[in-house]
Amino acid sequence: MFRGSMVALITPMRADGSVDEKAFQDLVEWQIAEGTEGLVPVGTTGESPTLSHAEHKRVVEMCVEAAKGRVPVMAGAGSNSTAEAIDFAQHAKKAGADGILVVTPYYNKPTQEGMFLHFTAIADAADIPMFIYNIPPRSVIDMTPETMGRLAKHKNIVGVKDATANLARPLHTKRACGADFIQLSGEDHTALAFNAAGGHGCISVTANVAPRLCADMHRAWRAGKLNAAMEIQERLTPLHDALFSETSPGPVKFAASLLGKTTEHCRLPLAPVGETTRARVREAMVSAGLLN
Repeated sequence: MFRGSMVALITPMRADGSVDEKAFQDLVEWQIAEGTEGLVPVGTTGESPTLSHAEHKRVVEMCVEAAKGRVPVMAGAGSNSTAEAIDFAQHAKKAGADGILVVTPYYNKPTQEGMFLHFTAIADAADIPMFIYNIPPRSVIDMTPETMGRLAKHKNIVGVKDATANLARPLHTKRACGADFIQLSGEDHTALAFNAAGGHGCISVTANVAPRLCADMHRAWRAGKLNAAMEIQERLTPLHDALFSETSPGPVKFAASLLGKTTEHCRLPLAPVGETTRARVREAMVSAGLLN
């Protein structure tokens, strides 16, 4: 169910900063039509840190509603408060999500044992497939493959979104967690290399604006058409670079605005992207064939 090109959805907003529900559901519809194989709302790219809890839950509900079961929905349910994460996880289950994505607790810097207890408590409280989101650059902590292996024994903990950019990590994770543990890259640049090391797909930022190319790349990879997959990856590399030239999701929201999918608005403390970034994003979009 969870494989290939999955998109870490932006949350479209109006110029006044309110969530644009129609634009969000239109984005979901476009993603599915373009071949995206899974939807991940209210992660970091969806600006979960600045959404209220009510907005967070509403975005999950809208995503499930718009998807209509055509592709799986993996709802963001992370928090550095275990009680809050349990609440989000239980809501995602009730809303009809197919899985949840739970980030390693940020700011409070738990030990490996603290992370084990945190994820176990969430998995015990919500009977829904859970993916661990390991992203040391944002959360400061790094879950070891050994801790992940302990967690993989829980029936509800089925995979990982790995944003370490360490291409040795999926090899060690497979040894610790087993071949059935689903490994998804959280880093667009190395998606194919991650698959070659044992991965099953990518939860992508770039797929917000290049869903067809991202989906075609993963399908080509699965079909053994390696040259075709590599050609797409090389075509997308300047766009990956541009979309992370400032803190995400600022650049990708600007890119989406160029396609008419939403405004470029991000909530503070994310500032509007600078002129150099705008020019770089626009040039990369043209280079990738996404803009005239």
